[in-house]
Amino acid sequence: MSRRNSYKTGDRFNQKAKDEGYRARSVYKLSEIQKRFRPFKQGQRVIDLGCAPGSWSRYAQQQVGRNGVVVGIDIQEVQSLAGCTLLQRDVYTVTSEELLDLLGGPADIVLSDMAPNTTGDRFGDHVRQIAIARRALEVATQTLAPGGAFVCKVFEGEDAPGFVDDVRKLFTTTKRVRPEAVRRESVELFVLGMGYRPA
Repeated sequence: MSRRNSYKTGDRFNQKAKDEGYRARSVYKLSEIQKRFRPFKQGQRVIDLGCAPGSWSRYAQQQVGRNGVVVGIDIQEVQSLAGCTLLQRDVYTVTSEELLDLLGGPADIVLSDMAPNTTGDRFGDHVRQIAIARRALEVATQTLAPGGAFVCKVFEGEDAPGFVDDVRKLFTTTKRVRPEAVRRESVELFVLGMGYRPA
């Protein structure tokens, strides 16, 4: 099966998302991370970078509950979600001061499912994606409370190990995770950092 056809053809995660009212199958990548490592807790403050179409933000809101706060950011407009504050902004222009103000304090978790528009040039796409992941890590270092967590999409490639090493320097526990919902032909994985240690 070709890459193009496999992405167009729905699978059980597409159907499950539809049945459970999520906007995208990507929610099951995050839910597996939660089931395995439990980064989310009730009452936490969460930043969701690249939140469109909103499934990660909705899942985060369900995990942190009424006393939690979820702020989602995306360059695209995202349809409103109950219990979430959504900003249509470029992640390179939003400031830590804005985010901390919206959260009402330091973040407990920073999420990033961000990726560039892929071109078919695997190396070029990888380089662009790692640059985006580094922006997510920068936001995390500017907003996370000590002990906080970071979940970030990464495209496999020669720059990925260096990024993982940089995350490892900032967190007491770092994991490379490839959830079941990642498509077989995809080069993506997720880096999870837990126990943030400010420099």
